[in-house]
Amino acid sequence: MVKIIVNYRGFNLGKRSRYTDEFEQEAVNQMVVHGYPVLEVSKRLGIANKSLYDRIKIFSKPPKQREEESDLRAEIARSKRELKRAEQDRAILKEAAVFFAGESKSDRRS
Repeated sequence: MVKIIVNYRGFNLGKRSRYTDEFEQEAVNQMVVHGYPVLEVSKRLGIANKSLYDRIKIFSKPPKQREEESDLRAEIARSKRELKRAEQDRAILKEAAVFFAGESKSDRRS
């Protein structure tokens, strides 16, 4: 588990707790297999209810499907980065075209 860094006012500075997959799987098993209520498990383990519901949704799928979905999310993130880079390149080229169009007009006048 990762320690949360808190500033002087008590706000989280962005470092979240990250539990191991085995820990999260066992928490889900306590609810799904053993039938413990989510509220009881969340209090006992110190995990937010929302997090447990999210984990139930994730860990109820077969490992192969979880891996495929993870790969798809990674591919989408990579594609978004590439798109952002291409949009930035396009904006730079557009500005350069405007600049050089202005330069060529001023050269004709001289």
